[in-house]
Amino acid sequence: MIAIGSDHGGYKLKEEIKKYLDEKQIEYKDEGCMSEESVDYPNIAKAVAKQVQSKTCEKGILICRSGIGMSICANKFKGIRCTPCHNEYTAKYSRLHNDSNILAIGADDVTVNEAICIIRMWLATEFEGGRHEERIKLIEKIEEENMK
Repeated sequence: MIAIGSDHGGYKLKEEIKKYLDEKQIEYKDEGCMSEESVDYPNIAKAVAKQVQSKTCEKGILICRSGIGMSICANKFKGIRCTPCHNEYTAKYSRLHNDSNILAIGADDVTVNEAICIIRMWLATEFEGGRHEERIKLIEKIEEENMK
């Protein structure tokens, strides 16, 4: 299950991504927004991050104009590794080396087709583990020290 959410700037792209997920029979939970009416993106990022943090959803996708604001907010939650990705390369390595559990996409940076390619790569790439596992453990230690 994937939690998906966008602000008003990412709404149209989110709706196209949902069509792709439906075609691929990938289950998702839409955490908003539900129109192009202005909303505060931190509320959407929080809702998606909470779904992933609680393991109600395995992964999340956030969409705003740049992907940056959403990722900043989502990364305030312990255990969340949200990565803004702008191409297939960054999507691949965000999973392969960083075990990203939320993908952030900038709707102003990519076409619908590019976004689908990014998502396809991100979902298909498994965490490599090995030396990268030790780095994830270091991130988790930093979280323990700083997220009380």
